[in-house]
Amino acid sequence: MSKDTKNPWGKPGNDDRHYGPRGGQGGGGNRQEPPDLDEMLRRAQENFREVMPGNLGGGAAIGLFLLAVVALWLASGFYIVNPGEHAVVQRFGAWSRTQTTEGLGYRLPTPIEKISKVDVNAIRRMNIGFIEHASRGGASQKQEIPEESLMLTSDRNIVDLYLVIQWNIKSAEDYLFEIEDQENTVKKVAESAIREVAGQTDMFPIITKGRETVADKTKAIIQQNLDEYHSGVNITQVLIEKAEVHPEVQGAFQDVQSAKQDAEDTQNRANQHRNDILPKARGLAIQTVQEAEAYKEAQVAKSRGDADRFNAVYEAYLNGKDVTKERIFIETMEKVLGNAQKIIVDSENAQGVVPYLPLDQLKPAAGNNQSAGTVTGQQQGVRP
Repeated sequence: MSKDTKNPWGKPGNDDRHYGPRGGQGGGGNRQEPPDLDEMLRRAQENFREVMPGNLGGGAAIGLFLLAVVALWLASGFYIVNPGEHAVVQRFGAWSRTQTTEGLGYRLPTPIEKISKVDVNAIRRMNIGFIEHASRGGASQKQEIPEESLMLTSDRNIVDLYLVIQWNIKSAEDYLFEIEDQENTVKKVAESAIREVAGQTDMFPIITKGRETVADKTKAIIQQNLDEYHSGVNITQVLIEKAEVHPEVQGAFQDVQSAKQDAEDTQNRANQHRNDILPKARGLAIQTVQEAEAYKEAQVAKSRGDADRFNAVYEAYLNGKDVTKERIFIETMEKVLGNAQKIIVDSENAQGVVPYLPLDQLKPAAGNNQSAGTVTGQQQGVRP
């Protein structure tokens, strides 16, 4: 770096003409040049001669003159601090103290001490990516600065950003003595911060619902860097006024958004179909399980009933085998012959008669599955 080159980040270069009272370069526009002492004394002497009576001795006149000059010189040390201001006092060029309360203050007269007043409550505004021009109608017009507004995102897209930085001063002595060209320093730090955040973020969140998050991250990085420089600057707010896709990638961006919308619609329809089918499937599964449980219980109950009935018959058989056999035979025949067509032959009244059964006529009509049965006694006659 050459001798005449100034560091834009606020660190002093090698130019000895601009070193501040803390070893860094002085900053700000609140510098007070010491008055010409010889000129002040000459004017005071002329004024004193005009008002002094002519019969006063030369020695006494000079003494009174010097006394008046000293009094005026001491009185010049009074100053007033207005609301919202801090007064920084320098003694022989070095920082001495800072008065943060408003009202009357005193410092040793020039050239021993001098003061610099800084408005610490004023909110300063800085634009990044654009400049504003006042129009006749009162509304401002924005002119883009491409080298500031164009940002590269993490997904390698280009966005156009307008950033507004609002800040005030939290330490008057740091603001005056630690950095040079304070506004330019704040702007460079802000540009670096927003490019860092944009480079770590995809394009879509920046231009949609993620603006506030991007602004908050940018504010935190700006404040951290400025604190490291002891700049005395406090960032109050970071606003993203504009975040748009660069025209060169607008077409591709629209295609991507259309594809995302189609995918979202398809997913919504699939979810709707799933929500419609799943309850029905769950209900059918529950119904099937319940029917199976009911069938199981019915079969178990039936099997237990059959087993109990068999055990009861078996016990009865053991107690009376002949009776039980007869009863079982009768019950079985009752089941067999209950629905059959029967012919009853009385063996007592049919002695000497050969039984004749017209089987062809006794057959049931076609399609009737009932069987014909006969009960015969002894081989004697047929009841007419």
